[in-house]
Amino acid sequence: MISDRTSGSPVENLISLPLEPLLTRDYETDPALVHERLRAMYGPVAPVDLLGVPVWFASGYDEVLHVMQNHGDVWSKRVDNWRAYAEGRVPADWPLLSLMAADNSGFHDGDRHRRLRGVWDEGLRPFQTTGSGQALRLERAMLRFCDDLIGVITEDGPSGQMDLVVQYGRPFPLLVANHLLGVALERGEEMVADHWRLLDGPDSAGAYQRLYAALLELATLKRHRRGDDLPSHMLDADASLTDEELARELLMLAGFLDFTGSLICNVIVEVVTNPGMRETVSVGAIEETVNRVALLNPALANLTFRYARTDVRLGRFVIAAGDPVMLSVSGAHADPRFASALRDTIRSTRAHLAWGAGPHRCPSRRLATQMATIAVRRLLDRFSSLQLAVPADRLSWRPSPFIRTPRSLPVAYRLDQSSVPAPGPRQEAGAGPSPAAEDGGDARPRPGLLAFLRKLRRRQ
Repeated sequence: MISDRTSGSPVENLISLPLEPLLTRDYETDPALVHERLRAMYGPVAPVDLLGVPVWFASGYDEVLHVMQNHGDVWSKRVDNWRAYAEGRVPADWPLLSLMAADNSGFHDGDRHRRLRGVWDEGLRPFQTTGSGQALRLERAMLRFCDDLIGVITEDGPSGQMDLVVQYGRPFPLLVANHLLGVALERGEEMVADHWRLLDGPDSAGAYQRLYAALLELATLKRHRRGDDLPSHMLDADASLTDEELARELLMLAGFLDFTGSLICNVIVEVVTNPGMRETVSVGAIEETVNRVALLNPALANLTFRYARTDVRLGRFVIAAGDPVMLSVSGAHADPRFASALRDTIRSTRAHLAWGAGPHRCPSRRLATQMATIAVRRLLDRFSSLQLAVPADRLSWRPSPFIRTPRSLPVAYRLDQSSVPAPGPRQEAGAGPSPAAEDGGDARPRPGLLAFLRKLRRRQ
């Protein structure tokens, strides 16, 4: 770790330091330039202003990894360890406060975090275990969802233009989530719409309350009527889990969906700007592309805060107890020290921090990778031509403290007519695959789902 200060250095006062606003037009256009400027001025940790709140911003790979791997002795995710918050100096209407104060495993430490994390691990296990019945059914469902979305996109003809953010990248993970939750189509429509409102909309507070109420009702239902779905498996994992706890945990799906949809869109940018990808549509090649994008253009650019439990050295500063530190994954990946290690083959592209590290490492990383791989592979299978409709340097990027992904992704397409799934009979459980269902399941038109997808397009 680089340090310009001796071990006896005084604790830095975050409030008294000059603070550079982080979320500027420069940052939205090219975060890498902002990272370089902050590194040149302060080293791997810098004092910044985040929407009016002073925060330490860590962009050094070693520093970010060190904080991630800490098991709660020095760094905490609990908002009540934030000194400014405890002293009433964080405005009640600060836009990110409700997220930072969430009462779920993403913002807990110690025994409670370990208990709830175990619930997630066991709940997700059937869907992330290669060859399990749940994983096979989920994969077939994912392929059907891709084909359903492509069917709606191409209703007006085999060629044209589409926005792959609105029409593909964002709705696909939401359909997968409904499958995991075991939610019926007619019930899922409002839940899907509220996930969008929660992440991007003026009614985010109302969406949160409606989603929590819907998920609490779902948790209560699953307690008395189990299914082969995520909430049921989570309840089976811990008999002491309350309905309220389960509902709060399931609210974390909104962040997972946003991240996975953004990852898909970032991989699509790489694919459509790299003509050679058309030659390599194997699962392995696309998985490696997902890892490459996670390294060079991570969808989750910055993470939510960690709070120092005690005065602690980080980079060139001694951070005061109670100060917040924002970890920058994209900044860490661009750290010249890490880039040098990559060139020396000490680390590979899989050394990226896009899934986190330590006790808060993403429990659904295998599922997110699979979703991105299937979504991108299906696009390449189904379209003979995919080209950006605007120059790559003119893509507009979504303004967000955490997510780095295109706001829209206009693409000119031409459908490969030989790839259109042929209508076939519905597959019964345990039956061998028909030609139409070999990798996509039931290929029959489903008017209800298609109408649902058209409504989702209009809602965005």
